[in-house]
Amino acid sequence: MSFKPTYNLIQELKWRGLHHQDIPGTEEQLMKECVSGYVGFDPTADSLHIGNLVPVMLLVHLQRAGHKAIALVGGATGMVGDPSGKSKERKLLDEQTLQNNLISQQKQLERFIDFKGPNAALMLNNYDWFKDFSFLDFIRDVGKHITINYMMAKDSVKNRLESGMSFTEFSYQLVQGYDYYHIYKEHGCKLQMGGSDQWGNITTGVELIRRKAGAEVFALTAPLVTKSDGTKFGKSEGGNVWLDKDRTSPYKFYQFWLNTSDEDAVRYLKLFTLFSKSEIEALIEKHETAKHLKQLQKELARAITLMVHSSEDYEMALEASEILFGKATLATLSKLSESDFLEIFDGVDSTETDNEVIGCNITDLLVTRSGFLKSNNEARRALSENSISVNKQKVTEAFVLSPEDLINGKYILLQRGKSNYFLLKVV
Repeated sequence: MSFKPTYNLIQELKWRGLHHQDIPGTEEQLMKECVSGYVGFDPTADSLHIGNLVPVMLLVHLQRAGHKAIALVGGATGMVGDPSGKSKERKLLDEQTLQNNLISQQKQLERFIDFKGPNAALMLNNYDWFKDFSFLDFIRDVGKHITINYMMAKDSVKNRLESGMSFTEFSYQLVQGYDYYHIYKEHGCKLQMGGSDQWGNITTGVELIRRKAGAEVFALTAPLVTKSDGTKFGKSEGGNVWLDKDRTSPYKFYQFWLNTSDEDAVRYLKLFTLFSKSEIEALIEKHETAKHLKQLQKELARAITLMVHSSEDYEMALEASEILFGKATLATLSKLSESDFLEIFDGVDSTETDNEVIGCNITDLLVTRSGFLKSNNEARRALSENSISVNKQKVTEAFVLSPEDLINGKYILLQRGKSNYFLLKVV
């Protein structure tokens, strides 16, 4: 039975901006037979971050096109450390930490790639074939096939010659190259994919297979993603944007995508969602008619949050996002976890008070207890203008604080106008 792909993978990746370069013949190979292809993931943390979404999407499209997807988690290579794109050697992790990281990353990958059914993806760990591979066997069976001149010509090595690199890092390309050889021999894999900074490591594997097995295999890389202003993609002011909601809450995750520029939103819709070309064009056209509504950003944030998290997480993130600028009730605020609540109002002026605040009138709350407003006269003026809210609800001079008014039993949210907030914590 002849193979017919669902679509031309290379052309799909090109229009989406996910194609940087490939070995000649890659597109033809993908069109004539079902190809097994793999991407490696670095287990240096117990979660993937949004920078990993590019290689993840390469596997997603490979599988959707009808090919066989293989996710390789680097239990062994994580112990060595990839020098590609690094200015200095990083700290090596112990085996137990790596194993914990691997288990967590595997669960995350299952949200994107189908590991069941007729075209089930494979999950491999290179520790399984390296754990009993002795050093002498490695340099005899692998090292003799790749020359020092070949290894020195790689950018990942050349860029580090002045500052220096250890033999551990220098040997990394051989280790990754053997991964490709092993997966080719055991699983018939003929394609390795990754970021453009991985080209040197990937082609070492191609060369090793050619020399050891006399076979032709292929390689494909995606460009490294940057923001339109040239800054690094994947980080917020607080550091990496993680896929694990205990590291980056769904609210912050959603906000990251919601706050992208129009130019970046168009690119990210192509890169990180499965919207078709016509659907994205329709979104752009709709956005152009009312840019202030941020339709592009909202669709981007919705699609990626649902892909990474649950629908419940998305709804909570949406509710939390609307709290700052829309209507909310005490019940809505109380539904939030304390961490989400504090993240929403991160940076808002705040102070602490004792529990004798219960029973205080609104003027005491605004002036004496919080210092939010400077004087009783200012408080009375603001109240007469109907511009004061407690926990997002308008109040009058008759308001007196009760225990039921505390958010999560300890917070009071004061507000003047639309965007002037103050947080009072009862301790």
